[in-house]
Amino acid sequence: MATRTGQDGLSRDRIVEAAIAMLDDGGENALTFRALSTRLKTGAGAIYWHVANKEELLAAATQAVLADVLRGDEGDTTPRDAVRAIALGMFDAIDHHPWIGGQLGGLASRSASMRIIERIGQQVQALGMPQEHQFFATSTLFSFILGVAGQNAANARARVGGRGRAELLGAEAAIWASLDPAEFPFLRSAAGQMGDHDDREQFLVGIDLILSGIGSAR
Repeated sequence: MATRTGQDGLSRDRIVEAAIAMLDDGGENALTFRALSTRLKTGAGAIYWHVANKEELLAAATQAVLADVLRGDEGDTTPRDAVRAIALGMFDAIDHHPWIGGQLGGLASRSASMRIIERIGQQVQALGMPQEHQFFATSTLFSFILGVAGQNAANARARVGGRGRAELLGAEAAIWASLDPAEFPFLRSAAGQMGDHDDREQFLVGIDLILSGIGSAR
């Protein structure tokens, strides 16, 4: 669909692109129409001609960064692989744009949330889950994706003082390894995995466990 352009060359797509950059840099609080107009070197009135309010702008920005996930072209993919692809698409999108995790849980982006839930729900149906359990299975997958992806993004941005992921996980693993084996047998045994694991792989293991449960419930 074509986007209309004002006399100053400003378009809705350009506004959304600038808003995404601001959200990536400073989160939702950094996005104001005053700051956006300064960034675009235009007046707030010109922006309002394209976007009614901040809620509409946040929804448009969320849908833009999730365009591939929302497209819904499954092709010959199996339902299980389709769910994994949707989950990974959302994981990567939230990793790059942490602010969308909060948007997907709110009314501002209800359209994007509904489309994602619909895509997941159709695959849950295709997996043969009994109808009375389809809503619970779908909402469990959606909640797991948002929760784990959001936490991963938050952890990535909480690393301060020049300490990278490997250093932080290594320090945490060392603490686990030093725990009392009688009180914390599991944490000690998992210390090696904690210090050297892939976040996306760990995320997919969780998705696969839920999918296995869905398969068992057929």
